Amino acid sequence: MKTLLATYQDAEKKKIAVGHFNVSDLWTLKGIVTAAKDLNVPVVVGVSEGERAFFGDRQISALVASFRDGDGIPLYLNADHTHSLESAMAAARVGFDSIVFDLSALPIEENIRKTKGAVEALKGINPSILVEGEIGDIGTGSQIHDAAPDLTRGLTTPEQAKAFVEATGIDILAPAVGNMHGMLRSMVQGKTKKHLDIERIAEIKRATGTFLTLHGGSGTDDVDFVRAIDAGMNIIHVNTELRVAWRRSLDEALSSMPDEVVPYKILPAVVEATRRLVNSRLKLFNKL
Repeated sequence: MKTLLATYQDAEKKKIAVGHFNVSDLWTLKGIVTAAKDLNVPVVVGVSEGERAFFGDRQISALVASFRDGDGIPLYLNADHTHSLESAMAAARVGFDSIVFDLSALPIEENIRKTKGAVEALKGINPSILVEGEIGDIGTGSQIHDAAPDLTRGLTTPEQAKAFVEATGIDILAPAVGNMHGMLRSMVQGKTKKHLDIERIAEIKRATGTFLTLHGGSGTDDVDFVRAIDAGMNIIHVNTELRVAWRRSLDEALSSMPDEVVPYKILPAVVEATRRLVNSRLKLFNKL
């Protein structure tokens, strides 16, 4: 299997993006793996600090490895939104392919200093691990919001991005370009979509020349996704959409089988809902 670095390099050349999907249970993971296998495209499984605390670092690493080795699909594991060096190093030690070291809430000078130190420490554990840094404000939490926060003052500038990449030595940058964690209730209802600052993405790409990640992809307009990829986005994160599909499919399964108590008869509905969603996103990101 190719390294994650080689996979991102291929995506860059082909002007496509690698899909990144978060998990906190086996059923969501099975749906993601099935979709990737059906389409024969690489996929990154993400687990935030909260998801890792629930799942276990070693446990999710072993599960992803078992699917990757057993099915022969290009499946990678990312420690999403890691806020401490201790947590990042724990993930690196059990075989994660990449770490999002997110100190974007700190003053930029402190973010730079600590991220640079994290890059050095994590590469010391595994020289091939990819480290992502984040600047700007895209909000917090994959949840449903009633009103959109004002994130306009936290948008990333090309100058900030260039300085941050050069000073820290990160492999991947997560900028704020109109994206937002979570979804508005109107997005869940299909009434509105997120829109991205495409020109800002292109300018940041030209300024940094590094891999770029779009966090908070859930609820984004499909046309904006394609334009963002063409402008230089290499990785796209989707989480809240998966959580909504998980909840809806589980509710429907429980309602349709009110007397059923066997998990493996109820939970295939969650696997299938996840598979359908991830399949549609992977087709879009890979321009299939």
